[in-house]
Amino acid sequence: MTRLPLQAVLFDMDGTLVDTERLWWEAVERVAGRPLTEADRPQVLGRPVEHTARWLAAGTGRPEAELAEALHREFADRVRVGIVPRPGALALLDALARESVPTALVTASPRAVADLVLDALGASRFAVTVTADDTEHTKPAPDPYLAACRALGVDAAACVAVEDTETGVASAEAAGCAVLAVPSLAPIAPAPGRTVVAGLQGVTADRLRSLLPQRLRVMTWNLWYGGTKVRDHRAKQLKVLTEADVDVVGLQETYGTAAEELAEALGWHHHRAGENLGIISRHPITAGLGDPDVGFYGAAGVRVRVCGSDVDAGVGVEVEVDVDVDVDVWTVHLDCAPYGPYEAAFDGLSADTLTAHEEGRLARLGDALRRIGESPDVPVVLVGDFNCPSHLDRPDVDWPVTRAAEEAGFADSYRQAHPDPVRQPGHTWSPVHAEHEDGSGRPEPQDRIDFVLHRGLRVLDSRTLVTGGIRPWPDVEDNDWPSDHAAVITTFALAPATVTPSAVTGKSVGEGA
Repeated sequence: MTRLPLQAVLFDMDGTLVDTERLWWEAVERVAGRPLTEADRPQVLGRPVEHTARWLAAGTGRPEAELAEALHREFADRVRVGIVPRPGALALLDALARESVPTALVTASPRAVADLVLDALGASRFAVTVTADDTEHTKPAPDPYLAACRALGVDAAACVAVEDTETGVASAEAAGCAVLAVPSLAPIAPAPGRTVVAGLQGVTADRLRSLLPQRLRVMTWNLWYGGTKVRDHRAKQLKVLTEADVDVVGLQETYGTAAEELAEALGWHHHRAGENLGIISRHPITAGLGDPDVGFYGAAGVRVRVCGSDVDAGVGVEVEVDVDVDVDVWTVHLDCAPYGPYEAAFDGLSADTLTAHEEGRLARLGDALRRIGESPDVPVVLVGDFNCPSHLDRPDVDWPVTRAAEEAGFADSYRQAHPDPVRQPGHTWSPVHAEHEDGSGRPEPQDRIDFVLHRGLRVLDSRTLVTGGIRPWPDVEDNDWPSDHAAVITTFALAPATVTPSAVTGKSVGEGA
């Protein structure tokens, strides 16, 4: 199992790093003129001053602005004289600093109060500070955590947020962060993607890293006659796969044995379907999907089990827990003719005619989508050489094949990562064909026809890949890149909801094997 690297840790302030929730509670009681009860918690804990002031105004009839000013004053007075770091907070901040893990302070308190706390904690401990004054919406909206991630230049999925209230947890989870919850005045229930601990004592950077989701890096690659147009093609293919650090690869044009030979050389698992399609995976393949005797064009799939261990504190003591995540991966190769970009560039066919000529590919994809629909609850990645453009790239034609995939719930990972097709076209056809093969000298239409589509996963990054020296067709036998297509690689974060403990090993964390 490969986890995402820990890019940053984002800390709530009140009740998480410093024991101010009690001070805030006392300030609200003073302004309200009565003791607070359990029923008041949702309107007080984790809420910005303005929210609590509105709530008090509705119940007392006093002006909201007057109440907000009084709350600010009462809370600030208490912070100046009563601020106390929570046990383990400073040790954790120091440990993260030693490992050069960036930290941010993300609070629903106003800047004036945050500055008082920062004076006590040390403002230099945080690379970024986001307060209630810095975003249009504060917690429980995701805005504060998203703002912190933007300022740090990190991805929320690779960050852990440390929170003490349900309001703060909701904000961090809505932003896409993993959450370590350290309840202060009110309990917080464990949930997928959320770990609840009694305190920060003993929490380490490695413990925070263990909370991040698994990474799954998926590649689609048309091998071009199995790679045989290029000398030493198998060694060159292996070099590409090793350097790309991918986890699962959907292959087209395997020409029989390529999937098996590549998997054997890498020590991976493989699945072969017909003479043209294959999937190789560093993770175990638990089932073959689709027709194992599919023809040259068609689709085939596998179920991949991403296995690993996690740490669970839900039984009173931290124990290692086995976690398995199932993902279905399908590879598809659609008919190469008639080819729309040629018909548009060379024949000048109308949009209606171009879409009508996609019927064969559309039918073949429809068959694959029906088979995929048999497992609706498992995340799915659908990759391949579709031999047609995307409706997301060329608005002059509503290309129906990719539209059908979209209507079946599949998102285009490359376009999610790079939404502007003009600035980042992402062409995969063709790195070796600058001119058309017929010798006419006409420029070969360049297009994006290889896709990594998905349903039920989160995209962290997507890119096309071509490496090494490349000479144009027909002088390709010494090329470093052994294909006439660019590959596409997408890195996914496996959704926390798909991670379910399957067994407890009974071995306490830190015990020997």
